[in-house]
Amino acid sequence: MEINIKTLQVTAVEAAVNVDANTTATVQEEVSALLVQPVTVIEMAGDVDSNTAPEVQKQVLPLVQPDSKILLDMTKVPYMSSAGLRLLLSLYRLVVSQNGQLLLVGVAEEIKDTMSITGFLDFFKTSDTLDSGLKALNVELQVLPT
Repeated sequence: MEINIKTLQVTAVEAAVNVDANTTATVQEEVSALLVQPVTVIEMAGDVDSNTAPEVQKQVLPLVQPDSKILLDMTKVPYMSSAGLRLLLSLYRLVVSQNGQLLLVGVAEEIKDTMSITGFLDFFKTSDTLDSGLKALNVELQVLPT
């Protein structure tokens, strides 16, 4: 199991803003004044089972802070046992208790099916890509000048 942790600086986006030709200038002013905040992206690669779940839990749970936004990138996770599902539920409970947001990205169909059958999928927001995950959290990735 390989775990990579990144913190992205993002800008919060107002979800209810409607953009048309008449409001573009106003919307740009609003966006530039919004808070820049971090999103923690946790990339996992490999199976999450009874052998790997304790190490994942040891590395991931301490990342949860009050009001944190976490994207768990599971695009390289082909298999998850019940130990992995327990880990996801523990992470979900901790994030919710800290008023944070958790989103799963790139969940394999087999894992999604298992999560759906067990009712676990109802607890989580999911997304197919990192970009759509950021949009689901109402944030935009900042492009830093080079």
